[in-house]
Amino acid sequence: MEIRALKLKDQDFGDEWHETVEHRWNFEDFRRDPRWRCDWISFDGVVHHPGNDYVYCGITSFDADVFKAYDRGRGEFVDLGFAEVADPFDAKFHRSMQLTTDGGTLYTATALLHDVDRYFEAPGGGLFAHDTGSGVTRKIGIPVPHVYIQSIALDERRGWIYSMHFTPERLSRFELETGASRDLGPLGSGMAMAQGENVLLDDDGCAWCAWGLTRAWQNEYGPDAFRLCKFDPREDRIVYFETGLPRRDGSYGFAHVEGLFNLDTGCLYASGDNGSLYRIDTDTAAVQYLGTPIADRPSRLTNLVMHGDGKAYGITGREGKCQVLQFNPQDDSWELGRAIVDEAGTAMYQCHDVTITPDGVIYAGENDNPFRSGYLWEIPLVGSS
Repeated sequence: MEIRALKLKDQDFGDEWHETVEHRWNFEDFRRDPRWRCDWISFDGVVHHPGNDYVYCGITSFDADVFKAYDRGRGEFVDLGFAEVADPFDAKFHRSMQLTTDGGTLYTATALLHDVDRYFEAPGGGLFAHDTGSGVTRKIGIPVPHVYIQSIALDERRGWIYSMHFTPERLSRFELETGASRDLGPLGSGMAMAQGENVLLDDDGCAWCAWGLTRAWQNEYGPDAFRLCKFDPREDRIVYFETGLPRRDGSYGFAHVEGLFNLDTGCLYASGDNGSLYRIDTDTAAVQYLGTPIADRPSRLTNLVMHGDGKAYGITGREGKCQVLQFNPQDDSWELGRAIVDEAGTAMYQCHDVTITPDGVIYAGENDNPFRSGYLWEIPLVGSS
């Protein structure tokens, strides 16, 4: 198998982004233009279901058309009927798709694209339960009215869904049995976006993300403002740590968290600072810098997922120069793999999420491509068939 770009939409925008759109358009400008409203999409979330062999896709769309699946057996995209439950402000499933252990339910949540001038008009990010057998999607609640959801983490044992919200930045918890929700507290103050791409559970059921300082007595929040936090259900509170991700150049301060990963080793891993890798002690929040796989050009690393070979895989790089990354959590080593370019010479712009199938195929969601519609990328591991 060769690398393939799977195209739900395929609109070429040329250089319109830089000439017309960037720093000029607002939410309604995108809504008025049918090309940008419908065809400028990103694949912000991807989850493979081993039972039906679907790759569930969370889409960014100004048209609120945000939930699809790629049927690997038929080799085509499937509409999942989200329009039946969607609100016009439901703009994306960001990093907010969580599959239950039995594969019966996929929980999802909606994020925003609008600004705060539409705050009271927009109802808030919804939580949804998609029955993977019947294909029916139900809206089960809005945890925080008018506030949208960037990422969710499912605590299946306790029957909770944690939601990381924007904007404003909050953390909430939703009880699946009762439908009750609780605002757990703030993550950012509005000085800068403190959170990374996702909220994540550790092995003790604590929900990890990032928070940010205000330093209201200063003109700036400072180079050490981005820090780690967790909601600890045993203490029933957010623990705001004073530590963050060390900067790769050794200078004072903390790097902004990008992704958080649980690779089944008892600790957590994180990325930030041009796709650098870190290991986090979940008891103390002590962080060790492991290295930067791509240090000499723009890069990012938003997700790593485990495969049956005991390695974790992701996509690193940026701006049309992306590569497979293989990470070994047993010794914290990594290897860079092949470039993400299809047979026609089309390159992935950047990656936002990955999932991997038991037969060794990575599906990677491309996002925020200013030149064309984003694609779902099919990337077989070298040696897989």
